[in-house]
Formats: sequence, C-alpha cells, structure tokens
Amino acid sequence: MHLRVPRPRSLAGQLFAMQAVLIAVVVVGYALFTYISDRGQAEDAAGRQARAVSLAIADSPSVVAAIGTADPTARLQPYAVRVMRDTDVDFVTIMDPYGIRWTHPDPAQIGHPFQGHIERAQRGETFTETYTGTLGPSVRAVTPVLDGDRVVGLVSAGIKVEEISKRAQEQLTALSGVAAGALLLGAVGTYVINARLRRHTHGMNADELSRMHDYHQAALHAVREGLLMLDGQYRVALINDGGRELLGVSGDVVGASVADLGLPAQLTGALLASEPRVDEVHLAAERVLVVNTSPVSGGERRGTVVTLRDVTELQSLTGELDSERGFTQALRSQAHEAANRLHTVVSLIELGRAEEAVEFATAELELAQALTDQVVAAVGEPVLAALLLGKTAQANERGVELVVARESRLDDGLLPPSLPARDLVTILGNLVDNAVDAAQGAVPSRVTVAAYTESVADGPELVMRVSDTGAGVDPAHADLVFQRGFSTKPAGEGGRGLGLALVRQAVRRHGGTLTVTEAEGGGALFEARLPLGDAGSGTATPATLAGRPGPGGAV
Repeated sequence: MHLRVPRPRSLAGQLFAMQAVLIAVVVVGYALFTYISDRGQAEDAAGRQARAVSLAIADSPSVVAAIGTADPTARLQPYAVRVMRDTDVDFVTIMDPYGIRWTHPDPAQIGHPFQGHIERAQRGETFTETYTGTLGPSVRAVTPVLDGDRVVGLVSAGIKVEEISKRAQEQLTALSGVAAGALLLGAVGTYVINARLRRHTHGMNADELSRMHDYHQAALHAVREGLLMLDGQYRVALINDGGRELLGVSGDVVGASVADLGLPAQLTGALLASEPRVDEVHLAAERVLVVNTSPVSGGERRGTVVTLRDVTELQSLTGELDSERGFTQALRSQAHEAANRLHTVVSLIELGRAEEAVEFATAELELAQALTDQVVAAVGEPVLAALLLGKTAQANERGVELVVARESRLDDGLLPPSLPARDLVTILGNLVDNAVDAAQGAVPSRVTVAAYTESVADGPELVMRVSDTGAGVDPAHADLVFQRGFSTKPAGEGGRGLGLALVRQAVRRHGGTLTVTEAEGGGALFEARLPLGDAGSGTATPATLAGRPGPGGAV
C-alpha cells in the first residue's frame, strides 16, 4: 500500500493559521479580561448599592422609632420588604445590637442570630463584605442604627452573588457577540489577504521559497550568459555577473533605467522594444552580442527578461571562415584560368610553336610571382600577407584590382601580443571587403591598401588605410557608416551593415581610432590607427604618403 506523505502547509496557509489563532487569542483574552473586570465592577457596584440602602434605613427616623417599640418586627418587617422591592436588593435585615434578626426575607429566620460579622458595626462603623449566609453568598453592607451616640440596632442590606453573576453574564453575552463578530471579520480579512499571498507564492511553503531563493542565487551567478530583468518601467530589476560583463556596466545599476546605462542606441532600442526579439545581433562596447527578449505578462505587462550571449569570438571566426570561403572560390576560379592557360601552352606545343609556348608560360609565372613578391615584401606579417593575397584573388575574380601601396611596410614580429592577428583580420578584412563591394562596377575598379607603422607623440601606431574608386561617402553619413545596420548597398544573405561596426568595435577595443574621409579624386578613404606601445619603435616609416591611394568609394 502506497502511503502518501502529506505536503507541508504553504506559507500562506501557515500565515492564515497563525493570524487566525492570534486573533482568537486576542479576542478571547480581551473577553476574559472584560468579564473579570465587569464582575469586579459589578461587585463594587453591588457593595455601594447595599451600603447606600443600609445607610438610608439606619438614618430613617421611623426605623429608630420602631426599634423603641415593644414589637419592632411588626413595623419593621413590612418596611424591609418594601425597601427590598423598591431598591432591587435581595435582602434587608434589621437586628438588635446583638445580631438577633427583627426582619428577614424568610420570616422563619426572624428571631435567629444574623450570619455574618457585626463587630465593626457594633462599634459604630459601616462596612461591606462578601459572606455566605442563609440565602447563599452575597455582597452585604452592615451599618449601625444610632440614637444619639448609642447603637440601638443594626441594619444589613445585600445582593446575592448569583444576581451579580447574572448581571456580569448579560454583559459577557453582549461582549461575546462583539468578539465573535471581530473574530469573524478578522478571519475573513486574513483569508482574503492570504489568498492573495498564496497566488503570489504559488502555494509554496517557507522551506520551498528559501530553497528556490538559494537555487536562484546559485544559478544567477553560475551561468556565463548574461541575464537581465527589466520591470514594467524598463528599469533594471535584476542583472547577473555575466550581464554586467557583457554590457560593460559596473556599480549598482539595479533600479536604473535602461536608457541611462550608456549602451549603444540600437542595443538600447532592442531592450526597450515591447515586442519579443529573437537572436538579434547587437554590438556592445567591446563585444558582439546575441540578444533575446521576452515580455513577462500576467494580465498586464510586468517587465522583460533579456538573455545575452557573447559571440565575439564566433563572429571573428565566422569572418575568417567567410574569408577562407572567398579565397577558396578565388582559387577555384584561378585553377580554372590556369587550366585554360595550360591548354593554351599545350596547343602551342602541338602546333610546333614551342618557343611561343615557353614565352607565354614564363610571362604568366612572372606575373603571379611578382604579385606575391610585392605583397610579401611590403607586409612581412604572415597573417596579413596571406589575407591580402586571398583578398587580391577575390577582388580579381570580381573584376576589381587590389593594389598594395608603395609605402606599405610591416615586418614580421613587429606586432605586440596585445594585438592578436584575429583582430587585424577583422579590421583589414572588413575594410577590404567593403572597398571591393564599393569599387565593383566603377571605372576604374581599384582598391588600394596601405599598412605601415608611424611614430607619433604617444608612441608608435599601426596605420591601415583602405581606399576604393567607388561612389564615395556622404559627409553626413561619416559617423553613421560605422553603426550596425547602416548600408547603402542592398541587403544580401545574412544582412548588411555589420562589417564596419565590427571594425570600429575592434579598433576601440585596442584604444585606436577609425575615420573615413574623402580620398583624392573622390571616394572613401578609411583609416584605422592602433597604438603599439613600444613594439613599433625604431621602424622606418614614411613621413608622407607618396603615391597615396587615389579615388575611393562608398559603403
């Protein structure tokens, strides 16, 4: 038989039970206190009433006169009965100075000794006491009847404790009704409040909430992805360590508006958007981020959950892969051209024109070798040299001439470890791709690349210049061209407008500058400057750009 372990009561249920018990204890305690207080007040009131009645009787001249007769009972018993009826007391006993009754509610008790204390009254003092006599427990007052200074009799008037209890019971009944109403009202209010609390806590008990909080904190700081939660007013409600690192924010930003975090405009717009965003690529200060947003709603907009993934390395690898893919296509095209040239050589030999075949083949080899020698001689850094050779083949395939400027000089081993080759590929590769796109179809179609070091006041810098012979850049767009999504070209597969934004991000990451100006003869000239520290000191560089690239192009 399967035994089901009862689930612990929810936090809302525990609070309801605690509040209900607390209200019940308070109400019952107040009722008990009030009952005891009212009973004491009723006894005090009964004592004052009995004292007043007994004093009134003792001061009555008719009572003094009746005591002086031969049969005081005959005149005093009817009088005592009338006083009991009119003053709402339970008994009035008039007795001689020695306590022998002259009157009593039960006539059979007349002539018997009074049950109670009379010593103080015999000495001329009025007092009250609670005593159990022939009628049961009662609160009574005993006072002397004086004739001048002589005590000629005693009077006792009293109210039974039973009657006092009845009076207190009536008050207790009314109080119990009020207490029950207060308890009911408190219970209903507590139930309503705890029902709301139960909805907010999803019926979980305190241990479950505590455990969930511990899991929440552990998961929040363990995940490497960025997590950002915004409230309904787009203020930061929660951000984990990964989110701070990816967004480049520091300090206490909880409660700050997204618009005040200093993020790029397009990233800020994505975070402020009311509709969900799925796998959007955005640029932060130093990173490429994939952003996903999901609104949190429960009948009304409560906020937004934002997840951030760092794809900076992936984006760089993707750029390198695109370059390799383009290089492969260029090699395939070159192989096709080489096959055509080989067929030409074979055909010349078959025609018996061997000398012309040798001359043709030698000319083609010298042309290819001259291009390689020119690039390697100018740019000894192997990664950049390979990149330029590949880009030259790609440009040639698209009908664009790629030229390495005469002033280019970049020896192998010159670049410091702080400037990785991957970032150089990102910067120079995207600039060349952009220039080839712009120059394609222009007359002439040319892209000119210069890479060299230059000494400035702050130390040596790596300078990379790329120009093309395209349509040029509108001066009004000089800054917009570096923003993600901006492009004057039709959108292709995967979108446009990310390359130059990645270039600027990489340049800024290394503390450099990136500018675009109008080249000589028109067009666009992009210049990236990266500080080298002490790595490039002593390198011979031209003071001026003799043979500076000519006309450039547009994005």
